[in-house]
Amino acid sequence: QVQLAESGGGLVQPGGSLKLSCAVSGLSRPFSAFVMRWYRQTPGNEREWVARIDTTGVRRNYADSVKGRFTISRDNGKKAVYLQMDNLKFEDTAVYLCTAQYGGSHEVWGQGTQVTVSS
Repeated sequence: QVQLAESGGGLVQPGGSLKLSCAVSGLSRPFSAFVMRWYRQTPGNEREWVARIDTTGVRRNYADSVKGRFTISRDNGKKAVYLQMDNLKFEDTAVYLCTAQYGGSHEVWGQGTQVTVSS
C-alpha cells in the first residue's frame, strides 16, 4: 500500500527556514501520476491546506497565509515532494502532513512532522 513519510520538522526561530520532505513508497502507479499536497494542523483547529503541486510540477498553488514564503516542489525520480518554508512565523507552528492523490481517488496521508516556531 502507499505510504508517505514526512521529515525535516523541528524548532526554528521566527524569520528562519526549514525544508520538509515527504518520501512516498508502495506505489502501484508512477509517482508522477499523483497530485501532491501539504496540509498543517494545530491542536483544536481544523486541518488547513497549505500547498498543492500537480503531476508535472509546473502548476503550484498556495494558501494565502503562506504565499510568497513557502515553496512546494517535487522530484519524480526520487518519489518525493518538498516544502521549503522561509520567513517562518509563530503562527506556522503545526504538524505538517503530506498527501498523495491519484485521479479522483481519496488522498493518502502521512503521519506528519512537527514544526515549532519559537524564540
